[in-house]
Amino acid sequence: QVQLVESGGGLVQPGGSLRLSCAASGTIFSIHVMNWYRQAPGKERELVARITNGGSTNYADSVKGRFTISRDNAKNTVYLQMNSLKPEDTAVYYCNTHYSDSRTYKYLERWGQGTLVTVSS
Repeated sequence: QVQLVESGGGLVQPGGSLRLSCAASGTIFSIHVMNWYRQAPGKERELVARITNGGSTNYADSVKGRFTISRDNAKNTVYLQMNSLKPEDTAVYYCNTHYSDSRTYKYLERWGQGTLVTVSS
């Protein structure tokens, strides 16, 4: 089993910054990609940022230039630095990973429990 533990959410004023972290642990042979998704009230879950094991990144248009995704492969941890936050960034942010299991070598997916980010004055 693999667990994803997220941290770093909270309340921030517009224009402020937050840094989310997501640590993966368990039966991991290799992590292929780590993603951050978000889901705002009444909206569908959307991909915010993605980083591959090679370091390639992709961002949603709505966060380009404001958010930065990074990862520490040695710690199996992914970060999301969020700057210039806007009220429309308010959502539950979910960590997601696609990995190979160390017992079966199967390609699997796992979600974190989510962390709430609220941008409000």
